[in-house]
Amino acid sequence: MIDFHNVTAFQQQTRVLDGFSLHIGAGEKVAILGPNGAGKSTLLKLITRELYPLDREGSHLKLFGSQNVNLWDLRSRLGFVSQDLQDDYTPHTPALDVVTSGFFGAIGAHGHLQASDAQRDQARALLASVEMAGHESTMFQRLSTGQKRRLLLARALVHQPRALILDEPANGLDMGASLGMLNLLRRFCGPEHAMIITTHHLDEIIPEIERVVLLAKGQIVADGPKAEVLTSARLSELYQIDLRVSEQDGWYRCWHA
Repeated sequence: MIDFHNVTAFQQQTRVLDGFSLHIGAGEKVAILGPNGAGKSTLLKLITRELYPLDREGSHLKLFGSQNVNLWDLRSRLGFVSQDLQDDYTPHTPALDVVTSGFFGAIGAHGHLQASDAQRDQARALLASVEMAGHESTMFQRLSTGQKRRLLLARALVHQPRALILDEPANGLDMGASLGMLNLLRRFCGPEHAMIITTHHLDEIIPEIERVVLLAKGQIVADGPKAEVLTSARLSELYQIDLRVSEQDGWYRCWHA
């Protein structure tokens, strides 16, 4: 599904990834974990084509087997939720229009982009699925942070994508909203659906996540099954602090030793 090979990428004048390689197959559930500045957001921007890698010999970034991906086709295959999208969203957009805007890859409602009756019905069903029924007319700016995040999840699901990509999905949420969001994500973890979560919090890694990739300074320092990667030794080295890790019922937590 996603194939980085020897990829180099810049954010403005900063080289964030250099000779980076990563393969994620169809249907995989992967968490990408690392401290701030590790390259997590850059990685996602490369996947969603907000950012393009340096064009050089012996390097490629393939999505669904191709280096040349039509953006409209990509939007129908990948659903994306991020803090940046939430921050950029047009504040006076009613909740139902936030969801239908996903059909057009738009941010906000625009007069020339009119959803059909079938699309609006689908959007209402998605609002219900993320526990937002009854908020159709509520303006985006009047929703809580947790409600906004759930609304963007519904928007990401309009095309029934093959993969969900979530950049720190519980960032900024209180405990109740965080648990609610994570439980919603668990509903969309069928065997045919891939999920990629970037985070620096172990408690955002839902039990259905099977593989964890650790990033530091734009490089992969560990990649493998969750139980093998999420260890006290590896995370202590990653965050340069003495940590202890425990697991219960598929959920992981850590604390300062």
